[in-house]
Amino acid sequence: MPTVSTFDMAGKQTGTMELSEAVFGIEPNQAVMHSAVVNYLANQRQGTQSTLTRSEVSGGGKKPWRQKGTGHARQGSTRAPQWTHGGIALGPKPRDYAYVLPKKVRRLALKSALSAKVVLGEMKVLDAFTLDEIKTKAAVGVLNALDATGKVLVVLPEKSEVLYKSLRNVPGVKTALVNTLNTYDVLNCDAFIVVKDAVAKIEEVYGK
Repeated sequence: MPTVSTFDMAGKQTGTMELSEAVFGIEPNQAVMHSAVVNYLANQRQGTQSTLTRSEVSGGGKKPWRQKGTGHARQGSTRAPQWTHGGIALGPKPRDYAYVLPKKVRRLALKSALSAKVVLGEMKVLDAFTLDEIKTKAAVGVLNALDATGKVLVVLPEKSEVLYKSLRNVPGVKTALVNTLNTYDVLNCDAFIVVKDAVAKIEEVYGK
């Protein structure tokens, strides 16, 4: 059964915690994690890129020269793709890049990512994370005490406006709830900090 160290807000180790084998102790599936990351990035695309076809470019209504007898190739419009200022042939148009992965694939990818963080030793469990007021300096102090640098993902057991607003302006730091946790964020972070109560919720949701 995998175990991780637990810490208090001062960065002092308070003990260890056993994790669920079914969630944090599986063999990471690289292919499934890759599929989940590609899916996440595809779903983030706006898909608003667009080019003008020959029928949408302004001008070009008059035939540039007569059909025969000029020595030139026949042309019907100065807005054909081969002309300067002409339309774009086969260019991109607005489209939706989003698609849905099967639920079992998404769950396996997330459990693989969680297990990989435990194996790499990048997961730390925080006994509790509470602040009396919105204070970015205090929140950063907790992260510094935990040696959390680079990209940091903090998983909270429940919504907290105080913690969210205290951390939202810190570069590289992102907060998430158990129901918003995704494979991309877990793999993309350098430091993975999970509040103890959130660990129990993750095991309850994904351990079935």
